[in-house]
Amino acid sequence: MDMSDQVKRDNLLSLLENCRLCPRQCGVNRRAGEKGFCGAVGEKVRVARAALHFWEEPCISGERGSGTVFFSWCTMRCVFCQNREIRSGEAGADITIERLADIFLEQQGRGAHNINLVTPTHYLPQIILALEMARERGLTLPVVYNTSGYERAEMLRLLEGVVDVWLPDFKYLTDALAKEYSGAPGYSETALAALDEMVRQAGEPQFDDDGMMTRGVIIRHLCLPGHLEESRQVVKTLFERYGNTVYYSLMNQYTPPSQKLRWPNLNERFPDKDYDQLIDFAVDLGLENGFVQEEGTAEESFIPAFDLSGVLPEENNG
Repeated sequence: MDMSDQVKRDNLLSLLENCRLCPRQCGVNRRAGEKGFCGAVGEKVRVARAALHFWEEPCISGERGSGTVFFSWCTMRCVFCQNREIRSGEAGADITIERLADIFLEQQGRGAHNINLVTPTHYLPQIILALEMARERGLTLPVVYNTSGYERAEMLRLLEGVVDVWLPDFKYLTDALAKEYSGAPGYSETALAALDEMVRQAGEPQFDDDGMMTRGVIIRHLCLPGHLEESRQVVKTLFERYGNTVYYSLMNQYTPPSQKLRWPNLNERFPDKDYDQLIDFAVDLGLENGFVQEEGTAEESFIPAFDLSGVLPEENNG
């Protein structure tokens, strides 16, 4: 590593010393072992799974699968979270930046269409460094940033030229719902500013000859039972802001948690009739670039096993 590389590494990792990577802006020194809201500590990254994934949008998963890397811990606290094992840090192993670079190359070797960073926000400095290492060693795949949308636009600017495809959620327009269900005050304002930055960086959507997105933004919205009107307003707000310059993914895959929640509506699935109404509403607005889901997506089988697949070096696996 030459002097300029070392300086860049030091500068990026110094962001962990007064951590303000996410909107929580805890200010803790993670390098010194302090733990903030997300739970991540130190310079290593905690990863729960690194494997081909076939259940993303068609232009992300394709026929060969998306090279997903599921990071542990999270900056959100969604009461209905499907990935509770990784949100809590219960699942996962702590690996070095160098090992993360290896994982990216291994995903390319498996034939992945892209590198798909799932819940990456709190590891942004390490991811940038690992991607740079992997590219120096032959990584050529597009990079997908798969996020809750609760991002600081200022931090996302560090990813310019690093990320190719943005895959953010836009969960809520109403701040009261964001606080109640995800403990995320100011979610919509923060997420819209982040989306503006993503759209600025990505530009117009681009696809390769196989129909895989190589550049662009896909905004996901998970429909919550009892909140059809909220979903309508989300779609309307986003479409008025971005039109058909981005893609929209309207998701009916909400899966009630196995343990009953204190919100009765969240113990049900999103009704098919409500989903049909939302799709009709989107079409009437003029939305053309979109993905919808078929019935049967709200099943536990669509949640991957966070079993350390692909995380540890081969000689340490199994």
